[in-house]
Amino acid sequence: MENKMTFEESIAQLEAIVTQLERGDVPLEEALDAFQKGMVLSKQCQDTLTKAEKTLTKMMSEDEEVPFAGEEEA
Repeated sequence: MENKMTFEESIAQLEAIVTQLERGDVPLEEALDAFQKGMVLSKQCQDTLTKAEKTLTKMMSEDEEVPFAGEEEA
């Protein structure tokens, strides 16, 4: 079973794929595989961002102040 990457790890891997493809020195088969993997990573990142946005919107619409993790109370 594959370990699920964090959002930051997914973004870093996606950036590495983009850099590799932009160089243009990758054989076609590898480029297609990298592009496909990049599309999957892109969707996963977008899904994570959409979920986070929905969670924050819900928290803000509940008319309650909810401190973010790590935020110290004044």
